[in-house]
Amino acid sequence: MAGVRIPGRVLTIKQIKIMNEDNMVTPKTWDEFRATGLFFLANQLLHVFGWALVMNIEDGKITSVFPARVKYRGFDDEAQTEQHIKIATYMAENGTVLLEEAKS
Repeated sequence: MAGVRIPGRVLTIKQIKIMNEDNMVTPKTWDEFRATGLFFLANQLLHVFGWALVMNIEDGKITSVFPARVKYRGFDDEAQTEQHIKIATYMAENGTVLLEEAKS
């Protein structure tokens, strides 16, 4: 059966549905993930190892995402500034909830 990896274990679709009912898992789209700046943050780390998450975009929508080996490293200053603003905005809007989740 197909599953999703969570650090240390693989969950089945049934387990994910149960966790979702308990508000433990909230599925998000790649577009939502990208809007937070977290896609960029993940790629910054992956670039250190010569990897990246690559997205195909058609008509302004992400149609697929895949890991790839890359020869380039990093991003230009303008792209970094734009993404840092997205991440800071996400943290400002979600910081209280994230802190409470971490404590529980």
